[in-house]
Amino acid sequence: MDRILHALIGDAPGAVDAAIKTSTLFLTAAILFRFMERRTLAEFAPFDWIAAVAAGAIVGRAATASDSSWLNATVALICLLAAHAVLARLRFIPGIRRFIDPPLKVLIRNGRVDRRSLRRCGMTTADLEAVLRQHGHESSDRVHLAIFEAKGAISILLTDGGCDRHGARV
Repeated sequence: MDRILHALIGDAPGAVDAAIKTSTLFLTAAILFRFMERRTLAEFAPFDWIAAVAAGAIVGRAATASDSSWLNATVALICLLAAHAVLARLRFIPGIRRFIDPPLKVLIRNGRVDRRSLRRCGMTTADLEAVLRQHGHESSDRVHLAIFEAKGAISILLTDGGCDRHGARV
């Protein structure tokens, strides 16, 4: 019975230590992320997601591990965020940006769906039709371009009587 209680409750001083370490790691991560560039989740590039998940793993692992200190976790977080910042800056160099960010893909050109580009983006025709409906279009007939953006969004440009997407005459 003692084994079961120990497995469920554990070491009370160890639980207090974990609570203190978790709180300080959370505050440390919040402070470190405060100095990073602001991006919404919708604007995350793949390397942003990797950094966010890795930071969560560092905080989660170090918070409950008895063999990992706050200092080790903080150093790991700083290294991770520094690597993320360097990678974000390297994206300003065109040759490196092409390697880091996926290229734009044209899904619809002048009303015609490019099925090869759809497959490369991991999309089906039904997926594209759903996106068109979300943008208020019944079909691809009036679509000049549908572009799969680097961050996963789809931009739709219309060919509506010689007007661009903002209604200005071309």
